[in-house]
Amino acid sequence: MSAPVVGRFAPTPSGRLHLGNLLCALIAYLSARSQGGRFLLRIEDLDTPRCPKRLCDAAARDLAWLGVVWDEPPLVQSERTDVYRRYFDALDEKGLLYPCFCTRAQLHAADAPNRGDDMPVYAGTCARLSPEAVAEKLKTRRPAYRLRVPDETIAVCDRHYGLYQENLARDCGDFILRRSDGLFGYQLAVVVDDALSGVNEIVRGHDILSSTPRQRYLQRLWGFETPAYAHIPLLMSPDGRRLSKRDRDLDLGELRARFGTPEALLGWLAGQTGIAPDTTPRSAEQLVEHFSWDVIRKHRENITVTAE
Repeated sequence: MSAPVVGRFAPTPSGRLHLGNLLCALIAYLSARSQGGRFLLRIEDLDTPRCPKRLCDAAARDLAWLGVVWDEPPLVQSERTDVYRRYFDALDEKGLLYPCFCTRAQLHAADAPNRGDDMPVYAGTCARLSPEAVAEKLKTRRPAYRLRVPDETIAVCDRHYGLYQENLARDCGDFILRRSDGLFGYQLAVVVDDALSGVNEIVRGHDILSSTPRQRYLQRLWGFETPAYAHIPLLMSPDGRRLSKRDRDLDLGELRARFGTPEALLGWLAGQTGIAPDTTPRSAEQLVEHFSWDVIRKHRENITVTAE
């Protein structure tokens, strides 16, 4: 008998949630609820200067207003440093981590970009430093810490896009698990939190698909189960830009003022994306009966929307 579905939405509140975030939250919620599962909220505020508490609180209020409700208190990443440290130390004890002193400028100047997220593929420069060289550099610079990756192709079967695979050494390179300022990296935190929370279905934007082989590798190292993945198309503005919190594209403040009620907003979004047959106002709970991954699969490319 398969385990009950546990889904989640995990925003990074560096700005007000926008329409693209709303679509991701809605699909994650509808997928879990349509399978009789549970739904969790996680606040990914590891970078606390970029994610002040007022924005974290605003994200939770916006979701509650929409009726996208969660089944237990939200998990807040900035409160979980000790948890992440334990898993970081476990890898360090196995000799899988090493300090990296490269600057961002050096990385971009020397390395080819990763095919998925336009970040440089790390050439392993600091992996070859002698203990003496490391000790000398530590006198003047705090290092980041990277995870050694194998020359191995890791494949993931995505519910929406099908087979996705990367050779970690060639397409990614050794990647950062702790930054030079001491903050733990996204890849570490998300894998630990999903596993310890029992999350077994992950719905998120297509822009994160390229992270999945790295996360699968971490799951294997820590002995975690692999969740089901579904990466969804991104929402685009009419001029072809990806919706961004930085640009305040159709943020929840504007949308709440424009539509007035959560039912009107959700009904419009569901009708625009095909989740519902029309734009009739509906609550999140009412949309559960309309949800099907077959509808989402019709969108192979990004989705352009306007809230006119």
